[in-house]
Amino acid sequence: MHPPTCVRYAPLPITDDARALGLTRLVVRTVLGDVVVHHRGTDERDVDVDVMLHGVAGSWTTWTPMLSAADVLGRPRGAVVLIDLPGWGSSPLPATGPLGLDDAVSVVVAVTAALGIDRFGVVGHSMGAFIALHLGVTLPSRVTRVAIVSGTTFAAIDAARRPLHGLVRLPAFVLLRAGFTVLPHRATRILHGLARIGLLPLLSAPVFSHVLRLDPSVTRTFLAEIRPVGFVSAARAGAAYDTRRWAGIRCPVVAVAGADDIFADVADLGRLAAMVPGARTILLRDCGHFAHVERPFQTIAALDGPDLRG
Repeated sequence: MHPPTCVRYAPLPITDDARALGLTRLVVRTVLGDVVVHHRGTDERDVDVDVMLHGVAGSWTTWTPMLSAADVLGRPRGAVVLIDLPGWGSSPLPATGPLGLDDAVSVVVAVTAALGIDRFGVVGHSMGAFIALHLGVTLPSRVTRVAIVSGTTFAAIDAARRPLHGLVRLPAFVLLRAGFTVLPHRATRILHGLARIGLLPLLSAPVFSHVLRLDPSVTRTFLAEIRPVGFVSAARAGAAYDTRRWAGIRCPVVAVAGADDIFADVADLGRLAAMVPGARTILLRDCGHFAHVERPFQTIAALDGPDLRG
């Protein structure tokens, strides 16, 4: 029998206590500058390693509810590498400007090389899911599996290409992009100002299914980590991307999405399954854009097996 925590909405906080999770902090020098990494279990031989990539409103800490959930279940995720991509978390923005898809690939290559990792799985959230799929395309001999959590894929790409059409399908995505494009630097100050007068739940509400049931650490982290310039850059990269490239991925692919995700369309899962050979897709009910935070136990089950799905 699984603990009652498993069925609750957003049952675990986000934490930056790396030591409590057995994580070691490392700074890796890359062509884009220093990148902050947290990892564990990577010094063991012949283990499966997961490289975990956050989204545009996240950092390595965004994954901690899922890591904690795995510990609660007594089956901790062993070897993991959590990367603060350049411009997010503790990693400085590269001098060359916002992160591009191929830049992200070079960062993952540099980090895994520094840790002596030859082959690895990739787990990505939102923008990180897009990067994970691109890694599956560009590093076929090294990527062993791709797992995407609340990925921004087909519908977001369509909305970035055709904003007027996107206003019907993904209005929150289109309006956020427009606001961040017009006021890329001032937007952060505006968001923090609204939070100071008590509007943080209102700001976060569209992204989560039940914002008032979240631990305060979740909304604080969401506000602290959102990067307007990075959001706009990621949308621009998505608009220019040829998703037909994903048909060339040959490693196993699994995709988890929330039914209430305002940055995706339920149909995205079907389109991904039709395009990527053998892709497995799971839709989580009563869940928004942060499946690994809102439904960490179900996300683990979806990624690793069917025993907790439901």
